[in-house]
Amino acid sequence: MTPAARVSAAIEVLSDIEARHRPAADALKDWGLSHRFAGSGDRAAIAGLLYDALRRRASSAHILGSAAPRAVMLGMLRLERNLNVEEIGALASGSRFAPAPLSVEERARLAAADLGGTPAWIAGDYPQWLDPHLARVFGEDRSAEGAALASRAPLDLRVNALKADRDSALDQLAHLEVAAARWSPVGLRIARTAADKSPAIHAEPAFLKGVIEVQDEGSQLAALLAAAKSGEQVVDLCAGAGGKTLALAAAMENRGQIYATDLDKRRLAPIHARLDRAGVRNVQVRTPRGKENLLADLAGRIDLVLIDAPCTGIGTWRRNPDAKWRVRPGALAIRVAEQKEALDRAGELVKPGGRICYATCSLLAEENDDQVRAFLAREPSFAALPPAEVAAALGERAFMFLRAVLVSELALLMTPRRTDTDGFYVSMMIKQRS
Repeated sequence: MTPAARVSAAIEVLSDIEARHRPAADALKDWGLSHRFAGSGDRAAIAGLLYDALRRRASSAHILGSAAPRAVMLGMLRLERNLNVEEIGALASGSRFAPAPLSVEERARLAAADLGGTPAWIAGDYPQWLDPHLARVFGEDRSAEGAALASRAPLDLRVNALKADRDSALDQLAHLEVAAARWSPVGLRIARTAADKSPAIHAEPAFLKGVIEVQDEGSQLAALLAAAKSGEQVVDLCAGAGGKTLALAAAMENRGQIYATDLDKRRLAPIHARLDRAGVRNVQVRTPRGKENLLADLAGRIDLVLIDAPCTGIGTWRRNPDAKWRVRPGALAIRVAEQKEALDRAGELVKPGGRICYATCSLLAEENDDQVRAFLAREPSFAALPPAEVAAALGERAFMFLRAVLVSELALLMTPRRTDTDGFYVSMMIKQRS
């Protein structure tokens, strides 16, 4: 396919998403099935165009004066791909399989593209309804934080310390131009541009042997900040596919016991194969069955409960750019209720002197500090650990990390703009000894 044909295809997929209100991945899959002539390079390029357009949907629509899929795609080529009017015109030429030629108005708008003086939600490319929520956390910086959330994410990997050290993993993956991560001592990073195809990590020998896992550095840090110790009794309350469970097991050197569970048993399905591949031996997976309380026997016995709480997922927008346009105000209230329930369940499990690590990939106060503050009011036997004490788990990196993150009296907040990770909130609470 020609570059122009790829742009036309991306506009077609974006139109499908808009018309049917469906996830981008589903629309891309359907397009590929009905256009089998497109090679893997074509499909990757079309996906890149589509996701970039979704990243810059609000700002692109603003400069073109229209939210139509064609306008959003053309605006993205100007704002994200930094093409000039003539370069965009060469793609939108009206030739075979190319988009229709640029109109006089489109040319003028593309030439005059300027986001100066625009509202924060347009400059930051996020839904307008979220503006007061982000203003509460970031104030005048919210457009800059939003723009960073609209950027393209790198590919981050976690080295499984049960099987290798980081230097060894770097050697095994040298052909991928991998580098050590900035904050995580077990993190690796592969930078990606718009033209790059995602490397086939899942086919790498290092992955197949359990030496590495795909995990954003922010997620790695959340697990590290939980400071699980060898020999402890730990519950991963919202374990999902097990990314943080694996990280906890490595930190604990396969000693002690981790109980991994989730209210949605479908999310737990991949965890068993991942545990086997990683060589993890200290995890007991408890799959829910009806309304049975699978953790009742652990009440008051646990040293650490990690809550990777269900949330709006705002901090992951770099990786899921279509998600930010699908999230609705009602979702926030649902997630807040689920978070309250998870915190209350955790409180019942922790023994005196034990801890709760509450983490979300959200940036909203309603899901973060507000939840912790409300829990502490309900459970006066718990107290929040000072954020500087929590950051100490990162050792020599702690000082610079504290300067980078947004620190409240209760927690640490990572963002793409501040730490070049996904957005992650981490608060640690300890149960007082009587």
